[in-house]
Amino acid sequence: MPDAEHSEAPVSRRRTSNDDLDFEIAFYERILKRLPDSVDVLMALGNDYTERGLHEKSLPVDERLCHLRPNDPIIHYNLACSYSLVGRVDQAIETLEHAIGLGYHDCTYLQRDPDLEGIRRDPRFQALLGRVMRQQVTS
Repeated sequence: MPDAEHSEAPVSRRRTSNDDLDFEIAFYERILKRLPDSVDVLMALGNDYTERGLHEKSLPVDERLCHLRPNDPIIHYNLACSYSLVGRVDQAIETLEHAIGLGYHDCTYLQRDPDLEGIRRDPRFQALLGRVMRQQVTS
């Protein structure tokens, strides 16, 4: 998932073992108990949950981030990815549409993000992709 602060393309951070990732998850979970509204901690934890395949855990993290940053297109894009990963197609499409409305415009990443595989064949996704492509041509 893209990093909300720095770019629309994700930074790939692959670990050598799941133990490293599990350690990092436990670390962020402890910090979150003290700093429940820390956007940075929530983003890192959500990304780690997703990387570990713990999509049911990353979803509420992404929902919380949307409440903390309601106008951030990347945060909403990440939530759309989480919905897609748990099979909530309608919510994924609606949230992706909202992210685009807020300014998300990385057409290339939309086409290749594996987190969106669950919605990519949906005609509504194709329509949103076309909308982003048209916006890029006109800007």
